[in-house]
Amino acid sequence: MDVSRNNQLFFPASFGELFSTWSKFPDAAPFAGGTEIMRRQGGRVARLPHNILCLDKLADLRRITRTERYLELGAMVTLNEIIRLGKAVPEVFIRCLELIAGSQVRNIATIGGNLCYKARRLDASAPLIGLDALYELRCAASARWIAASRFSSLSESLALNEQELLTRIRIPLEPWDYSAYKKFKRHESGESAGGAVFLVRSEKNTLTGLRVVFAGDVVLRDKNTESLLIGKRLPLDRKDAVGFTECWNAYLEGVGNQDIFFRSSLLKFITTSLDVLVA
Repeated sequence: MDVSRNNQLFFPASFGELFSTWSKFPDAAPFAGGTEIMRRQGGRVARLPHNILCLDKLADLRRITRTERYLELGAMVTLNEIIRLGKAVPEVFIRCLELIAGSQVRNIATIGGNLCYKARRLDASAPLIGLDALYELRCAASARWIAASRFSSLSESLALNEQELLTRIRIPLEPWDYSAYKKFKRHESGESAGGAVFLVRSEKNTLTGLRVVFAGDVVLRDKNTESLLIGKRLPLDRKDAVGFTECWNAYLEGVGNQDIFFRSSLLKFITTSLDVLVA
């Protein structure tokens, strides 16, 4: 990595120092693992933002906290650090992270960086939306919590305001009886196209919770279709499962602009996941 004399690197040791520097240099780019800056650059010398806010010295961003109700991760916690927490992390989230790049990249890539990629929603978004995670967004004057689903909405832009930073991710630890995750690739290039989760919760042989979420170029979740199966006795009747998949197909047609290969792959994932619940 090459930094010329015209580049400026700042190493704030507190949030106060971070936002003070950011106000003086509004074009400064927060820098965590740096994997997204580097991934599209094929040259021997990396092209860096003119002003860089290196987040390494902000200890709060590396903190991990676990209670009986939730797991809280600082935005600078690396993907492999989360994986090494093992059973303290919801299984579907672990499964997702293990499929991201290789171990060397996961040693550097941070959870905050994964969630804040602007061009599209990267891998971690789908499981965190499905798990009802909350994100803390901090600016110079205040901090606010926002649902993962609102942070990564159907619009192209994230819910971050100017000079606002994702600082913490809070993941509820409510148990799910069954979970599945699938990583999708682009048919033409083989590159990652996003991921989908399928989550099920039951009580006394009755389906009490169901989530199907895809996140990639868009975020897809059909709550109306989910509600059709809530309250159904388990195992499900085959016709209910077929009806669920048909409703999802209609939902995808309504969203529009979905590649046929992608639609068939997503519907196959939903059908296969539903088979676990069918008599």
